[in-house]
Amino acid sequence: MVVKPPAIKRLDIYKMNTNQALFDELKALETEQRNPATMHIDLATSSEIASLINDQDQMVAEYVKTRLPEIGNAIEIIKDAFLSGGRLIYSGAGTSGRLGVLDAAECPPTFGTSPDQVIGLMAGGNDAMFVAQEGAEDSPEAGSRDVEGVNIGPNDVLCGLAASGRTPYVLGAIKKAKEVGASTIMVCCVTAGRVKHDNTIDIMIDIPVGQEVIMGSTRMKSATAQKMVCNMLTTGAMIRLGKVYENVMVDLKLTNKKLVERARRIIMMFTKLSYDEAATLLSKADNHVKTAIVMELGSLSKDNAHELLKEHDGFIRAALESIEK
Repeated sequence: MVVKPPAIKRLDIYKMNTNQALFDELKALETEQRNPATMHIDLATSSEIASLINDQDQMVAEYVKTRLPEIGNAIEIIKDAFLSGGRLIYSGAGTSGRLGVLDAAECPPTFGTSPDQVIGLMAGGNDAMFVAQEGAEDSPEAGSRDVEGVNIGPNDVLCGLAASGRTPYVLGAIKKAKEVGASTIMVCCVTAGRVKHDNTIDIMIDIPVGQEVIMGSTRMKSATAQKMVCNMLTTGAMIRLGKVYENVMVDLKLTNKKLVERARRIIMMFTKLSYDEAATLLSKADNHVKTAIVMELGSLSKDNAHELLKEHDGFIRAALESIEK
């Protein structure tokens, strides 16, 4: 079924107060500048448009590369939060908010996590996933309320996603998180100096991607940069928690036929079992891939394999090495 989003609501700009300071602030943002490389994109052919966009996209990975130390520190903080029973909470508006919700939604099937371990807060609520909500991102109080609504605590991590680095909703969420002792991260696409946060951000991941292909369209390079960082944050933390063996996701939840088949293939990959034997073993392991692998490679019962994994914090490699010793 195709889900068609409703028409975007338009603000009545004639009823809005003039704010010269805000106008000047936005005008100065890197993402609000015109890109000299795409000045004539309106005259380009379809293939030329694709080429121009691709040329700009190739720059994004290099910008992200400049912030790998900060991203690594953020991964470690998130991992520690998970170990202490905390959560990763994304907060964002518009495209940035949707990216946080997307990353959160993909963690349970990929890594077998609880839906409550990584969550996404979106300015304007769930409806804003499909249609822009009037003024939702302009309220720091709304960001604060939404964070309070999920009972944020000192063991949690709040990651703000804001291409401009100035979204009031996100800054309000970060401020509230800091007040209760949670760790805070900001992922933005302008230089760090443009972010006014009153020392409420523990780790700043600023990735100034420069001018967008279409001026101000932060759903493009800025969104790509933020998506890359989100991928690193959650995937990195899950690897550090033993959710990956070698480079294979071994803690996946078997929620559809594709994932069931992937689980069987993973077991076959690490053992010498046939397809049918892998299917049988998976069933004996209560559809838990990690347990199945340790059962087979360690010649253990389900209960013993499960206990051994528990002793080694879910790391297959460490569990198997302990048997060899």
